[in-house]
Amino acid sequence: MSQVGILSPSLSIGDAVTNDALGMSEALKSRGYEVRLFCETHALDNGRVYDAARITRFLTGSDDILIYHYSMGWAPGLDLLQQLKCRKVVKYHNVTPAKFFHGFSSNDEHLCRTGREQLVDLVRSNCDLFLSASAFNMNELISLGADISKSFVVPPFHHIDRLNKVSPDGAVLKTYSDGRTNILSVGRVAPHKGHLTLLEAFAHFYYNCNRASRLIIVGKGGEGLSPYSKLLNRAVDALGIREAVVFTGGVSEAALTAYYTVADVFVTASEHEGFCVPLVEAMSMKTPITAFASAAIPETLGDAGVVWPERDPLLMAETLALLAADSKLRTSLGARGLRRYQTHFTNEEIETRFLSAISSLQ
Repeated sequence: MSQVGILSPSLSIGDAVTNDALGMSEALKSRGYEVRLFCETHALDNGRVYDAARITRFLTGSDDILIYHYSMGWAPGLDLLQQLKCRKVVKYHNVTPAKFFHGFSSNDEHLCRTGREQLVDLVRSNCDLFLSASAFNMNELISLGADISKSFVVPPFHHIDRLNKVSPDGAVLKTYSDGRTNILSVGRVAPHKGHLTLLEAFAHFYYNCNRASRLIIVGKGGEGLSPYSKLLNRAVDALGIREAVVFTGGVSEAALTAYYTVADVFVTASEHEGFCVPLVEAMSMKTPITAFASAAIPETLGDAGVVWPERDPLLMAETLALLAADSKLRTSLGARGLRRYQTHFTNEEIETRFLSAISSLQ
């Protein structure tokens, strides 16, 4: 049986790329492959993670398989993709355009810029297979020269099943089950996520529709230390909604489950997504969704939410008001979201699509 090396620049708890890599590893191990995870840095409890430099000693046969998870610029990864003589697979999660980070994070701006620049070399690296988290991603690779016959859409593996099994955090339930309408947004607090537009939309909703409401923003980066977080907090004060907005920072799975449990509506104003796992989380928790039609969001969401082609805060505010006021509509959208999750995005469905794509290497 072939040996499989799964490669990423870094691996960390709660990260969407990491969860996908771990899911791939388990799926392949269950089919008898010997699988190892390789990266430059990691923050996992799993001790069986190897330094990226050692992958050349593991993938020595022509039938071995490299799976490179691509989401940022990383020269060592591109070098390995070009040098290794085994079969090579790229999993493309998309790279955020660097412009979003200008003035906020020079490091993220550099990683995204080089990530975009390296895409051309990526598709010219004689890869045997291109897996993309969405058709939006796949079409981008094809436009750069990837062979369409070697290109497949495979949504990312995830830990959503655990959200439905873990007991929700009791303190979160108690704090936010106070009769106020809870508008929830989940994801990294980063410039491309559109939080300024989200805050403006919520302010319209809060002042014109429902003063007994709050916006809960769950995700790493909202602790107020970065230039972007400081900008958001200034916007909160300028809009006069300080007492109605909560930045939780990173949270445990039990807390995340609780936030979805108390949420009346899930909302995202993100400007760029290669897939958007929180949408699928919300679907699985039967939380009604509204979003802007950015990048891969319409594809991931399908008919399981209200999607606006215009980035108009007033439209989003009116949608929040409609959903908050109509319990039957919330229930209907929640049920539709759950059906979409069950038919498209369970780990079992993703595993079937992933193994089918990998089988084309044989």
